[in-house]
Amino acid sequence: MSASTPSSGPISKAPRWKEIERGSSLWRDAWRRLKKNRVAVVSGVLLILLFLASIVLPELWRFGDKVPVGLSYPYARQNLALGPTPPSAAHWLGTDPFGRDLLARLAFGGRVSFAVGIVATVMSFAIGVTWGGIAGYFGGRLDTLAMRFVDVLYTLPLLIFVILLKVFFGSKKSALFKVFTAGVGILSKHPTDPEYFPLFQIFLVCVALGSISWLTMARIVRGQIISLRAQPFVEASHSVGVSHMGILFRHLLPNALGPIIVYTTLTIPEVMLTEAFLSFLGLGTEEPLSSWGQLAANGSETMTLFPWLLVAPGVVLAVTLFCFNFLGDGLRDALDPRIRKDG
Repeated sequence: MSASTPSSGPISKAPRWKEIERGSSLWRDAWRRLKKNRVAVVSGVLLILLFLASIVLPELWRFGDKVPVGLSYPYARQNLALGPTPPSAAHWLGTDPFGRDLLARLAFGGRVSFAVGIVATVMSFAIGVTWGGIAGYFGGRLDTLAMRFVDVLYTLPLLIFVILLKVFFGSKKSALFKVFTAGVGILSKHPTDPEYFPLFQIFLVCVALGSISWLTMARIVRGQIISLRAQPFVEASHSVGVSHMGILFRHLLPNALGPIIVYTTLTIPEVMLTEAFLSFLGLGTEEPLSSWGQLAANGSETMTLFPWLLVAPGVVLAVTLFCFNFLGDGLRDALDPRIRKDG
């Protein structure tokens, strides 16, 4: 009885790694869960569209007859003979009392509002993460002094801080304005042009908001670092000679990025709303520039006569704030480690 011989067919030479199931990670699982949250995804898409519109629409007037009439107006062009007009085929969102196209000013105002929100949030992120991380990691007297300083700043009213900042640094003779013009001189041949002064005012608002909004970030980061610094991987890093700053910035902070990213996402709408409030009080964006808060403030003065001047910026600002909050909630759920992997 002859023994059976194996088949002489071709032998598969596929690499073994292709047979191994693809691994997973915190960020891949978070992205998978975020995609299942339709409200967060739609909010993210709307924010991207609003951001792109604020970049692109104010520049379309340069193309002249190649774009529709409703998109062919510069944001600062006045037509006093036209005055305030309701939405029409020529002006899709109407015009203000100076005859300026509201759509052009709304799109340009998006640049200012997004810029203030992003710049102030970046400042908040940089200061808050560093301050809270160092306080939470080293602890002891350094932690006590750092957090008592945060508590003192919490008691400082924002309006008083902005007013003081504008009083001491808001003039064209201030040292801060000279530093600002020196920075503008790198990009422009005429840094002393009067048109740059309103940009300086926006810069002051960004500094004011960024100097206050980092306080909560510092507290969140401190709490996360305190909960992580006793983990075994920190002791292992110490044993192999990693420096304190290396442990903090290369190991602890990356492991705390989930809550930090969520709060950063929620800081942007908070800063934008605060800027709108300051503009409403006349402490924010100044003419001829525009922001959504400034447009809403101007529209509220004539809302009974020209309601479209308030409705358009109010709706856009509300939609943006809602989208940021929905996206932040979605990121919080996606990055929550307590959610099961198959959730």
